[in-house]
Amino acid sequence: MQKYLYATDIIDYHNEYIQALAKELAQDITDDTQLAKKCYEYVRDNIRHSGDYKENITTVKASDVLKHKTGWCYAKAHLLAALLRANGIPTGFCYQRLSCSEYKPDIYCLHGLNWIYLKAHGWYRVDCRGNKEGVDAQFTPPYEQLAFKLGNNEFDLLENLAEPLEVVVDTLKTYKSYDEMICHFPDIQE
Repeated sequence: MQKYLYATDIIDYHNEYIQALAKELAQDITDDTQLAKKCYEYVRDNIRHSGDYKENITTVKASDVLKHKTGWCYAKAHLLAALLRANGIPTGFCYQRLSCSEYKPDIYCLHGLNWIYLKAHGWYRVDCRGNKEGVDAQFTPPYEQLAFKLGNNEFDLLENLAEPLEVVVDTLKTYKSYDEMICHFPDIQE
């Protein structure tokens, strides 16, 4: 479990602003499920999804996501992991491979999710990308309610990773604008 609690260069929960927010979100909370839900809803509802808002900044590190209040799904998952790990809740990463045709026709890309360890439920998968028309991700353990249902040629990558995939981090570090990102989404074949 320890590896799901580490701070890293990307999951930089030692940052003073992440520490302050993590402490604020934990105030008056006595149960890890309630705290996880509060952190999840904060990231889902208060951090803009870069693709939905056509943001011309690409964030990677959790602290930058918080500072700029924006991130692609992967970066939002980095911030959620940082807030949860700062509060002692083990958090990992996983992905889905989805059609990204809303951005460009006939392309596929990875979609970033989190695994959260809840004492009452075990590992539970969540999607903090942000809701919009047609997207209704919720925190309802033990039941998953992710943003997207899998369609043709789409699949889950269920491995619970302690660190984000290198291809995801490299993409976020390389492509800085909305237009660059939609032409270079991270992807892997099954």
